[in-house]
Amino acid sequence: MGTSSPESRSLLRPSDSPPPAPDPRHRAVEPFVARRRNAAGLRTTVPLPSPGLPSGVRPRESTGHASAPGTATAAGTGPGLGAAPAARPRRAAAAFGPLAHLVAEPDITDILLNGSGETWVDRGGGLVRESTVVCRNEETLRAFATRLVATGGRHVDEANPCVDVRIGEGIRVHVVLPPVSPRGTLVSIRLPRVHAPSLTELHAAGMFPGTTLTDLTSAVTARTNLLITGAAGSGKTTLLSALLATAPPIERIVTVEDVAELRVRHPHVVSLEARQPNLEGAGSVPLDRLVREALRMRPDRLVVGECRGPEVRDLLAALNTGHDGGAGTLHANSVDDVPARLEALGARAGLSPEALASQAVSAIGLVVHLSRSGPARRVAGLGTLRTDARDRLRVERLRPAPVADRVDVGKPTGPR
Repeated sequence: MGTSSPESRSLLRPSDSPPPAPDPRHRAVEPFVARRRNAAGLRTTVPLPSPGLPSGVRPRESTGHASAPGTATAAGTGPGLGAAPAARPRRAAAAFGPLAHLVAEPDITDILLNGSGETWVDRGGGLVRESTVVCRNEETLRAFATRLVATGGRHVDEANPCVDVRIGEGIRVHVVLPPVSPRGTLVSIRLPRVHAPSLTELHAAGMFPGTTLTDLTSAVTARTNLLITGAAGSGKTTLLSALLATAPPIERIVTVEDVAELRVRHPHVVSLEARQPNLEGAGSVPLDRLVREALRMRPDRLVVGECRGPEVRDLLAALNTGHDGGAGTLHANSVDDVPARLEALGARAGLSPEALASQAVSAIGLVVHLSRSGPARRVAGLGTLRTDARDRLRVERLRPAPVADRVDVGKPTGPR
């Protein structure tokens, strides 16, 4: 075997035979290193293997977490939610270079790089410091982040220092560059579940208290427009994907997202994804325009992955013009905070609180709020939107009642 160049040798594993030379595109991330213990038990620093090698997905020894990386999770417990999870595809993981072995772990949901020298991961039980990967300097981390964004077809620079991008099958990457981030480049990677759980699996994991599952399936069958709310990481996208999967196969589902994350197991789903402007500032395709375009695509169910701006006006208008069975997600701290969040978004779209209330009450039939406590995600409340005496938006919580009494979930009767 020929002699490897010094640059190639810096990426070899210390104990295995030399692998093929690394892809030159990954050379900028060589200062990422792995920390392991030698035979004497002393902590040493050794280079990471080449990003594209199968070694990136091999099982590693437990590092003290609740479950060892790559270990199967019991059915209905932990982040696996069902059968033992398989590793993520190597091709998708390889795009992340020195983080490939973490991306390949099926239990990891988030990887966070807080400037050089600090890495955190969430394996379903909360964030913990990850000691197996470090970055030596800010320059390397910035180059790594820039290339990740470019892999997803977007760009990040001083003029556009905050960017969201999708890589592979729904892996979401968010990057913030200095000086917006004073401590250095920040990279947040949100990893979707290897297996998109069904409603049955979510129920087994404890997401639906009482008769909530019956309420939600009845709402989908009745084509009630849904608004799923909750904090980041509470399971909004997971629940929405599972609910849409139960729609009749003859229906066409059109999803609109800033960064495509929904993975709906349905025979007829098409997706639209927003596009940022190019380096000349042209070519932007924002969410509000995509919502209007989606209306021309003959949708049976129109879904906006996350309402965060003026697109709320177009979504409410669409759901008020005969497009039943639609859905959207919204960040909110509780069911009672939903009206304030909608009013804030409506103001960005030029809607007065009264106009927003009138549109929302007619358009949204059921609010589903999710909460997260450690690894557990559950439906914390259901509600319907009403107007008060001032014609402002409010939420009326749905009280538990026998299933037989819930003929039309999300369609309250009586005065608003």
